[in-house]
Amino acid sequence: MQPQGDLRGLWLLLLSFFLLLFEVARAGRPLVSCPAACLCASNILSCSKQQLPNVPHSLPSYTALLDLSHNNLSRLRAEWTPTRLTHLHSLLLSHNHLNFISSEAFSPVPNLRYLDLSSNQLRTLDEFLFSELQALEVLLLYNNHIVAVDRSAFDDMAQLQKLYLSQNQISRFPLELVKEGAKLPKLTLLDLSSNKLKNLPLPDLQKLPAWIKNGLYLHNNPLHCDCELYQLFSHWQYRQLSSVMDFQEDLYCVSSKKLHNVFNLSFLNCSEYKEHAWEAHLGDPLTIKCDTKQQGMTKVWVTPNNERVLEEVANSTVTVSKDGSLHFQHVQVEDGGVYTCYAMGEAFNETLSVELKVYNFTSHGHHDTLNTAYTTLVGCILSVVLVLIYLYLTPCRCWCRGVEKPSSHQADSLSSSMLSTTPNHDPMAGGDKDDGFDRRVAFLEPAGPGQGQNGKLKPGNTLPVPEATGKGQRRMSDPESVSSVFSDTPIVV
Repeated sequence: MQPQGDLRGLWLLLLSFFLLLFEVARAGRPLVSCPAACLCASNILSCSKQQLPNVPHSLPSYTALLDLSHNNLSRLRAEWTPTRLTHLHSLLLSHNHLNFISSEAFSPVPNLRYLDLSSNQLRTLDEFLFSELQALEVLLLYNNHIVAVDRSAFDDMAQLQKLYLSQNQISRFPLELVKEGAKLPKLTLLDLSSNKLKNLPLPDLQKLPAWIKNGLYLHNNPLHCDCELYQLFSHWQYRQLSSVMDFQEDLYCVSSKKLHNVFNLSFLNCSEYKEHAWEAHLGDPLTIKCDTKQQGMTKVWVTPNNERVLEEVANSTVTVSKDGSLHFQHVQVEDGGVYTCYAMGEAFNETLSVELKVYNFTSHGHHDTLNTAYTTLVGCILSVVLVLIYLYLTPCRCWCRGVEKPSSHQADSLSSSMLSTTPNHDPMAGGDKDDGFDRRVAFLEPAGPGQGQNGKLKPGNTLPVPEATGKGQRRMSDPESVSSVFSDTPIVV
């Protein structure tokens, strides 16, 4: 009987030991119940509409969703919760009176994915304000009084997908948030509607990929009216982007203190939007993107000959890269035409057509052609100038220096209309030059009111008849003969 009693004592000792360990473990674990002002359901805590001036203390560490909306919170300090809430993924703080948020306020919630700060009294977003929220995907800041947004307020938020900044007083467009390759690579929605934006970086916005422009909301802003703004939104309308199609009536601009719909700017005489073709020169490398409205779509390219373009095919000048872009190693003339991109995604499918124009010369040869054309043009202009100088700016007047004639024959001068191409000698006269000609060079000039420019006769006028000489009287040429003979060129007499 003694061995049985010893065995029973041993079991009692072990049981007491386990009970002791359980009590020690229980004492080391803080027992946190649901706060009195909150309604708890599993890992969800709802503390809304309780007129709370501060966040309840001793929140359970297992909390996954915390609703503190519709209270009287005015400041969110770094020590707003002494417990590190590593399981918290959603924090609702809307409809409070928050006007200050510490830059260390989000350190206790590093895994937060959804943050609602809408309908508060925030005026500025300071530098590195949300940098601790590296896992955040959705941030709601609409209906505040935000005037300034620091350029580093959203640093280190690589997972952010949706950012709502509407119904504030923002006057500077935060281009750094949407510029391709910027700090928010996954941002697909940026709501800047109902702010005080007057000017937009239009060239930069036009270069953005379609999946960013599809979620860039800019309606209800006092934008300045011009044709570049019209072209921007007309392009978005042509692409059927949601940011334009969903709010066409609310897209307006201001001109002369009057509101105008951006699609009805007839008073500016803006040209209609036309989709431009891609242009390339012979031998150039070229990459054409399939600019879809959604990321991660499967893309298939088809050539103008209805042939599918394959990926990374050996000895092929046209291939499809891993991101779905169409790549030409060296563009050829026969590569011109309309290419079609078929994109397939989880939500919808999309078809895009792109026209390619190829110039039959290299880009370097094109400049050589222009240089040759300019050189030829300058040469032609110089030639014309020289001809005009020769015709109208003769350096001197040349007079005939032949045999002296009697003074009685001065009337038979160079200005007379009796000149002709016949030999000016008397065949009956004797002398040493019986078989020669007395040749003279003369420039004809107008000698009287009967002559016009270049020595030509004016209609209705007659020339004076020169006096007869001993060598015989010259006969007056008819007007047609005079008109055909007189000119600025020398005449052999």
